[in-house]
Amino acid sequence: MVSDNLKCDKQCSEAVIKANKILGMIKRNFAVNSKEIIIPLYKIIVRPHLKYCCQVWSPHCNKDIKLLVGVQRRATRLVSGTKL
Repeated sequence: MVSDNLKCDKQCSEAVIKANKILGMIKRNFAVNSKEIIIPLYKIIVRPHLKYCCQVWSPHCNKDIKLLVGVQRRATRLVSGTKL
């Protein structure tokens, strides 16, 4: 998604919304928050939504980068003591 002024803000926000929904689903449906379970789920299910067409819309604005990093921080908080 590209706006009239050729900015990709919508693409970034849509990717973050999808990723946050999936993280919420993972949090609700998996009682065990072990590193062995959450990290593969993040890599297989969540990360592709954040990386989709990133060569085209490559986030260069700080607000877009902060949105994407926020999703990664939320995933990291699901398992204490891990870094993705």
